[in-house]
Amino acid sequence: MTKELKSLRLNKYLALQLGISRREADNLIAQNRVQINNQTAILGSRFDQNDTIAVDSKPVNQAVSYKCIALNKPLGFVCSRKQQGTNKTIYELLPKSLHNLKPVGRLDKDSSGLILLSNDGDFAYQMTHPSFQKVKIYKVRLNKDLEPLHQQMISDYGINLDDGVSKFQLERITDNNRTDWIVTMKEGRNRQIRRTFDALGYGVTKLHRTNFGKYALGDMKPGEYQTVNIA
Repeated sequence: MTKELKSLRLNKYLALQLGISRREADNLIAQNRVQINNQTAILGSRFDQNDTIAVDSKPVNQAVSYKCIALNKPLGFVCSRKQQGTNKTIYELLPKSLHNLKPVGRLDKDSSGLILLSNDGDFAYQMTHPSFQKVKIYKVRLNKDLEPLHQQMISDYGINLDDGVSKFQLERITDNNRTDWIVTMKEGRNRQIRRTFDALGYGVTKLHRTNFGKYALGDMKPGEYQTVNIA
């Protein structure tokens, strides 16, 4: 979806073009790094369709387009632009035309499932900042049966971790199995699910995200992606 440039504030435009948040765009403006027609921009600036926008004196493209895709991330891929050791990156699964999109949140190398990528910094902020409490759903497999007491501790009271209390809802996938669970949570701290179970003596052998906010993995196969509408 393309909007008229004159309808956008400068920080909104920079967020879209650079794939950053509005706050980060405001920081660029406050640091006097943004120019409108070769004049240093100020916070709150707007601009007309024929104006030239530059960051660090380098022109920014004048076409503003929102873009978001949903990817079914396979195991073994990292959510990074640069290769980390021998690990493949998710960008190897995408055409070059989509390499300007940034991951909205993260899934670690040993996790799979739904990952969103977008060039809209505001959208990324609203999807990932804790204040917006976006629901995330995962399928998790443990290396041994989860004791009922530990299930209650996690769901009702939370588990103390180094970065605070971790609490999420647990639902058994089948009645006769206590190793496979559906985890529903509104947080998303680094490796939070794995660290929570590890604190109680369990290992996570599978972690697969199926839902993130209003977005669902659906029937996409590993490595497949599709364009989705930005909320």
